[in-house]
Amino acid sequence: MSKKLVILLGVLVLLSLVVAPGYAQEGAQCDDVYTVQADDWLSKLADRFFGTYLAYPAIVDATNAAANKDDSFAKIKNPDEIEVGQKLCIPSKEEAEAFLKPKAAEGKVLVEFWSTDNEEERVKVYEEVAARYMAQNPNVEIRIVPIEEAGVSQRIAVAVAANRVPDIVRMGIERVAAFAADGILDEDAATATIQAIGEDDFRAGPLQMVTNPATGKYSAVPFDGWIQAIWYRKDVFEQLGLEPPVTWDAISAACEKVPGFGNFLYGLTLGTDPGQNYGHQVFEQVAISNNAWPFDEQGNVTMNTPEMIEALRWYASLQECATPGPQYWRGAREAYEYDQAAMLFYSTYIMDDLVEGSGLEGGGKVQLSTPDLAARTGFAPRMEGPNGSATYGQLVTLAIMKGADPVAQDVVKFFLTEGYQDILALAPFGKVPVLKSAVDEWKNSSEYFKNYDPETLDQIANGYDTMQRWLFRPDYDAVERAVIGDIEGRLLIPQVISRIALEGSMTPEEGAAFLQEQVENLLAERRAQAQ
Repeated sequence: MSKKLVILLGVLVLLSLVVAPGYAQEGAQCDDVYTVQADDWLSKLADRFFGTYLAYPAIVDATNAAANKDDSFAKIKNPDEIEVGQKLCIPSKEEAEAFLKPKAAEGKVLVEFWSTDNEEERVKVYEEVAARYMAQNPNVEIRIVPIEEAGVSQRIAVAVAANRVPDIVRMGIERVAAFAADGILDEDAATATIQAIGEDDFRAGPLQMVTNPATGKYSAVPFDGWIQAIWYRKDVFEQLGLEPPVTWDAISAACEKVPGFGNFLYGLTLGTDPGQNYGHQVFEQVAISNNAWPFDEQGNVTMNTPEMIEALRWYASLQECATPGPQYWRGAREAYEYDQAAMLFYSTYIMDDLVEGSGLEGGGKVQLSTPDLAARTGFAPRMEGPNGSATYGQLVTLAIMKGADPVAQDVVKFFLTEGYQDILALAPFGKVPVLKSAVDEWKNSSEYFKNYDPETLDQIANGYDTMQRWLFRPDYDAVERAVIGDIEGRLLIPQVISRIALEGSMTPEEGAAFLQEQVENLLAERRAQAQ
């Protein structure tokens, strides 16, 4: 295990950072019922009941399962947030041990598949695809484990400490380089899987994104992705005589003019929640549009440059017309759907929501304030800043972890072939296929496609060709890419944005200096680790 990962685990133990629960233990029984007292936290309770802090997700799972049947229990959404007086379902030591050391039924191979597609209806589709595979391969048991995207790094770190790393993890590309550098991904398995599917069928961009410069191998298998854009009320922009929100000046002009027009209270919603990577995703496009990058061509850290300071200052200035923070993607989406804000930084995932309304956290759907919202919405994927232009997108991968059973390769292949269209159909606009052979069927996979201009659809389908990320810069080596993954995994950008735009505890200059120091430390750790 790398020194960095050991240090990270120490932090996790001390702070008990958020770790999403594993697969629901529907049959879990309460061996004991515990009422939370002052100064309790889950890892301490797990150590008391089971002899190891690493088993605290088992308490989360059991309590959430109990809450499905008994209203006296409350679900635990964030393991850091348990309240005095709250009831916890404590499973037996045997069930906790089963959580730490999952086993398949006798005579079967267990493949544990952690998925950040964690909404209930999506998990069901993954389970249906897995069931089809198991019907064809009765000696294999696949368990789909929903996890929270923001907690992937923490969850994996705890899994490594508990020696219960899963076989397959659905994760964003930003995590891949860091995990590859930590030596916990099976690059030989990923490469073999891509070759088994057919390298020529993959788009070149995604394959380049998962290639480890240090080894020349594929670190993970490309799965799907999305393109980020500013979605905006083009009807309102036309009425106000505003240019499409492509340039910084046009975005700022709309930010000033929209609030107070009609029902609009705000110009946009800005990513300002320090605990969510939404702000990082939005800011990175802003930074690239001003030619602000984390490293220069010689590998020096360049977080404290005039270009980065200017990007931080302009980003924070948008808060003057934005919904009050802290905000992340959910608040941004709903503010746009309710006609509270006229601009939205969002991925192509939003497109079906603009037709029928998005799902609410507590159940049900948003009732769109403007029924024909999709038709009134414009699409601006490119951002032009003072020193450049940028598009931004995401590639999602299926990573095969070190130590995974070889059958995991076949499972990944199945999800990218026989089960692929089922997965893409969950959210066709947010799951752009990485396989050329899948595009035509994908374009016919949803009735919502007819609500958008064909030019927009072509831009989405070809989005991998123009996608830009700090991570994808071709002159960055494996260490620098790993550090970029660390920057996002540790939420450094969202923390700085919150301090500048919301708290006022940092100036843009101080924020850039803080980032410079933090990234220099990360780079030093990674270089020492690579020696």
